[in-house]
Amino acid sequence: MKKNRLIQFMIRLEKRTVEWKARNGLNILRVSLGLVFIWFGVLKFFPGMSAAEAIAGKTIYKLSFGLVKPPVSLPLLAIWECTIGFGLVFNRWLNLTLLLLYFQMAGTFLPLFFFPHETFASSILIPTLLGQYIIKNIVLLSAGIVIGAAVKGGTLTAHPEEKWPLTKTSLYPVFEEN
Repeated sequence: MKKNRLIQFMIRLEKRTVEWKARNGLNILRVSLGLVFIWFGVLKFFPGMSAAEAIAGKTIYKLSFGLVKPPVSLPLLAIWECTIGFGLVFNRWLNLTLLLLYFQMAGTFLPLFFFPHETFASSILIPTLLGQYIIKNIVLLSAGIVIGAAVKGGTLTAHPEEKWPLTKTSLYPVFEEN
C-alpha cells in the first residue's frame, strides 16, 4: 500500500511540475534569451571584450561592400543586440524585437559561408572553435522561433494527451485509490 501511495505522490508531483513548466517556461525562455542578447551586446561596446568582435566586423564590412567599417559596425551591432535583449526581457514590441532577432541571427550564420577557412578546419563536419561559437546560435534562433509562435497565440500544454487522443498511452501504471 505504501508503495502505491508513493507512486501516486510521484505521479501528482510530476504532473504539477509539468504544469508549472507549461505556465512559466515561455517567460523563462524569453527573459533568459533577452539576458544573453543584452550580455553579448554590451560586450561589443568595449573593444576586445567580445569573442565575436573580429568576425562580426569582417562580416558586416563584407555585407556593406566595404562601406561600414568595424569601428562603426560594432557599436551599431551592440545597440541592435541590446535592443533585442531589452525587448525580450521587458516583453515589449515583440513582433519588432523578433524581426530584429531573425535578421541578426541570419547575419551570425553568414561567416560560415563568407569565411569557411576560419569557421571550419578540414571539412564542414569539423568546425573550428569560432565555427562552433557560430553554429550554437541555432539554439538561440530556435528559442526565438518558439517565442514567436507564442506571440502569435501558440502555447505550451501541460497535458497534450487531452488535446491529442492518439497520444493517450500511459507511461505509468494506474492504481485505484482505496
